[in-house]
Amino acid sequence: MDARSTIDHDLGLLLKGRPDTKGTIFRAVILSALLFSLLILTVLLYQVITDGWAVLSTRFGDFIGSGLRSDAEDAGIKQGLLGTFWLALITAIVAFPLGIGAAIYLEEYATPSRLTSFIDINIRNLAGVPSVVYGILGLSIFVRRAGSLTGGATPLAAGLTLAALVLPVVIITSAESIRSVPQPLREAGYGVGATKWEVTRHHVLPYAAPGILTGTLLSLARAAGEAAPLLLVGAVTGRLGSRYELWDFDQLRQRFTAMPIIITSWTKQPQEGFRVDNAAAAIVMLVLFVLLLNTAAIVLRSRFERKRGM
Repeated sequence: MDARSTIDHDLGLLLKGRPDTKGTIFRAVILSALLFSLLILTVLLYQVITDGWAVLSTRFGDFIGSGLRSDAEDAGIKQGLLGTFWLALITAIVAFPLGIGAAIYLEEYATPSRLTSFIDINIRNLAGVPSVVYGILGLSIFVRRAGSLTGGATPLAAGLTLAALVLPVVIITSAESIRSVPQPLREAGYGVGATKWEVTRHHVLPYAAPGILTGTLLSLARAAGEAAPLLLVGAVTGRLGSRYELWDFDQLRQRFTAMPIIITSWTKQPQEGFRVDNAAAAIVMLVLFVLLLNTAAIVLRSRFERKRGM
């Protein structure tokens, strides 16, 4: 049998589509893992919504608009929602520009070397550090050493701690998005006389924007659900200021609380109204907040992808 006949024979075997048993088994395993994970998530959500339905269905507005109380029937999450809002805002203001800027420098401007490789490895290692370690970092630096600037155990110190927590993730996701930009796109910009910054600004960043936005907003959603760093930094569930309004900037240097702290505190209460009903309702509201951030990420990603395709 000559070479041409051998090629035709092998091609015929490929076209017959021999069964890929190992591939089919692997696909079934990963599909089962996905379905099992979704089942667990569905059961958890159903249990939480069922437990908190008594509160959400009877006094939804009062539950959102009221502050912390000693009576479960009068307690609300207003202070926790405002605290979470301020923490998310501070985290976004600090972590997003620094993370995206660092990713742009590492991918577009820095010359590949041992130093850049060392920095990249350490950033990836920092992304896997437990959140409680960042809480210790925030307590040591932002609360004690820089207390004169942050006011001590305040939303400003907590926001900076959460910004440090998500900064490695923002850098990694932004760098991966920038790295995925096709090199011919950059060369086309250089070919018409564009500078390095013009190519980065008008070609690289718009193309990488969907991935950057998705990574940054998902990291912000993670920060909104963290409790351990806030406990170490000094979040409380009592003796908060009576003035706790949305745009009251004085609260940035006062005692604070957040949704994860309120949920943790309520689940430890002996009263069933706190431990079951109110805690479950607060969990539902925190999940809705995270879903809102995820929805924003999906909408913005779709918008930039449509612009990129035009």
